[in-house]
Amino acid sequence: MGELSRATGVPVPTIKYYVREGLLPPGELTSPNQATYGEVHERRLRLIRALLDVGGMKVAEIADVLTAIDDPARPLRKVLGAAADRLGGASVEHDDPESAAAHAVVADLVSRRGWRTHESDPAAADLSKALASMARLGHGAFVEVLDDYADAAEQVARADLGYVGRRVSVEDMVESVVIGTVLGEAVFSALRRLAHVDASVQLYGTDGPPEQKTS
Repeated sequence: MGELSRATGVPVPTIKYYVREGLLPPGELTSPNQATYGEVHERRLRLIRALLDVGGMKVAEIADVLTAIDDPARPLRKVLGAAADRLGGASVEHDDPESAAAHAVVADLVSRRGWRTHESDPAAADLSKALASMARLGHGAFVEVLDDYADAAEQVARADLGYVGRRVSVEDMVESVVIGTVLGEAVFSALRRLAHVDASVQLYGTDGPPEQKTS
């Protein structure tokens, strides 16, 4: 266990905790008080840390994802979905006209674009909450550009899955989903801001529209 700790940078007490919680399988006993840990344990430990540190998941959620990974009858898309679904937002659901309208918009979007998902998907719920919040702030017209965002999202999704597809093991694929979803959001956000600057210069000949200038 000490060697596993040195190889991964995870403290021994933490490794013992993961073993007790069933997140990490015990090592192979070589004597009554000694066990060996191999590459399988290193890979599982890296995944646990990714789910915990990057994905921000709780131990119970991590256990659910690992259970899905270890189920040979579980289709790969279901395994990846088990990880991705736990990375959504946790905003409060409202029962008001804006929420009802947003749910209808999302259901229509999913249907029109032929996406093989459903409006009850956690990501669809997050989208509905975001659109409803924008409507409450007086930006309900944002739905008029939703298809443009959906076009970009489809292209990004293909790039994400192209990256995930380079991985060999299911655990590596799940780790890629977590890293790509969480850190990929930061990358895409930064690219979006850079593109905003360029688009502003092209549209207005400055670093932004006239009303954004300050003296």
